[in-house]
Amino acid sequence: MSARALRRALVTGMGGQLSRELVATAPAGVEVRALGATELDITDRDAVLGAVRDIAPDIILNAAAYTAVDLAEKEADVADRVNHLAVGYLAEAATSCTGRLVHVSTDYVFDGLSPVAYEPHHPTAPASVYGRTKRDGEAAALRAADALVVRTAWVYAHHGRNFVATMLRLMHEREEVRVVADQVGTPTSATGLARALWSLAAAGAVGVHHWTDAGVASWYDFAVAIREEAAALGADKIGRARVTPIRTEDYPTPARRPAMSLLSKDATWAVIGPARHWREELRSVLARMEFPGRIADI
Repeated sequence: MSARALRRALVTGMGGQLSRELVATAPAGVEVRALGATELDITDRDAVLGAVRDIAPDIILNAAAYTAVDLAEKEADVADRVNHLAVGYLAEAATSCTGRLVHVSTDYVFDGLSPVAYEPHHPTAPASVYGRTKRDGEAAALRAADALVVRTAWVYAHHGRNFVATMLRLMHEREEVRVVADQVGTPTSATGLARALWSLAAAGAVGVHHWTDAGVASWYDFAVAIREEAAALGADKIGRARVTPIRTEDYPTPARRPAMSLLSKDATWAVIGPARHWREELRSVLARMEFPGRIADI
């Protein structure tokens, strides 16, 4: 697909980590309308079609999602409406306005049992309700012409609720935090992901792509890095916290997590260039965060 100019964009899910970064990193000259759930209920087909008709975007970036992985096991219908059916409405709306849909998906569409990094064409096999609804959402998105689906994993930002913010809080409050060490993937900065989405859209990429930061880590490795980088920024109490590795079976959850969440990004990086290493991105994100022991200029 050839590169194309972007003039007007609709971003859904405003208020979330990714949507905020999509607005912050929008290319110069692109008019962005960012709508949260109170302004646009994406599970309401008529509302979606009406909003897209009024805004007439060249591109719709869907950053809205039901992400309560464990609660989805009980609220399957709700998760399906947001992660699957609503995506179909957005695809229909994109087609009606001759715009493009860019939809964000997840490593949870895979079972996590692969011995190698998942390629975009690897057969999906979700092991949770959340993963199934996101897999179905991908299929719905791809019904739109020139749609782009970008799978990612372990996303965090300097704002909002995420693993980094949780670890900083727990390390400040406790002498020890216990973190799963047998689930492997790659932490991904929402800022880097947002820039990648804009770049892929501008390059005219279509179909399924993967994007995370570079490198590999377990959740335990990620937690240790958070402690070390926070300590380097003056958070001495956090730096003294003990991070203890545990097994998945020691921390049971209603939804099964993928043990191996590595996504192959070779095809994506060939289009827009490689990501920075996840540790570099973590350092940049922490430099923008406020947390105990260190107050940043934001």
